[in-house]
Amino acid sequence: MKNNVRIGTVVMQSILQETSKNIETMLYYIQEAHLSDVQILCFPEMNITGYCNKDAITHIAETIPGPSSDQILEYAKQYNITILAGLAEKKNKDTFYITHFVASPDKQLGVYRKLYLGPPEKKIYNCGNEVPIFNGPDGVCFGIQLCYDAHFPELTTLMNSSGAEVIFIPHASPHGTSEQKFNSWMRHLPARAYDNSLFVVACNALGENCAGLTFPGVSMALDPSGNILTKVLTEKSHLMIVDLKASDLEYVRNHEMRYFFPNRRKDISPQ
Repeated sequence: MKNNVRIGTVVMQSILQETSKNIETMLYYIQEAHLSDVQILCFPEMNITGYCNKDAITHIAETIPGPSSDQILEYAKQYNITILAGLAEKKNKDTFYITHFVASPDKQLGVYRKLYLGPPEKKIYNCGNEVPIFNGPDGVCFGIQLCYDAHFPELTTLMNSSGAEVIFIPHASPHGTSEQKFNSWMRHLPARAYDNSLFVVACNALGENCAGLTFPGVSMALDPSGNILTKVLTEKSHLMIVDLKASDLEYVRNHEMRYFFPNRRKDISPQ
């Protein structure tokens, strides 16, 4: 990461079976982010289709490439923003994924499929099997994890070993208040940042999805020392903007006593 990167996260309501309306909401925040010179804009998990772990989602799931990803690619080019957005992906009639895609201004499309499914999700979705790392503006390298993924430390370690400097973690995590959700995140997300000396950026869905779930609005960014750069706890849709500074990454990774990752022992195995 050679230069600072301005990122934005969106906390928004995504209603099931209202894909067009959800994309309209996205466009509003894409335009707002463009006016603030945001380079990477991250939306919550499954924000395009709305989150659902029931059979109803199979009727609105989309292919990638498909109509929604094509539309977001056009927005990425038009507004010169790298956009991270999520939906229920239909691979074929029997295969569905919880997917987040990366739409770049040069109209390149990257895909991340959720690796660790929560128990209720396993009834509908398939697990992804790849751990891609994406190249963003100014050469920043980033990974994506989706909600339940973040509870498995080895995934962040693997992304770090593949060059990730930032991990985006879009959520669709229901129940509780914004304060309760924030406190829950603070149990594990700072550890992912601190142990791997990288930025962690997370955001959650908001409000009712009209399928029986309600989401508390939370968005936050952590520096490579696990410190909070900024946070938003909200009951309304919101665009959070923060600059990820190259100097914060260099401060840790150029110090032999603060950057633990290179000193891992790979010769140790369970007995």
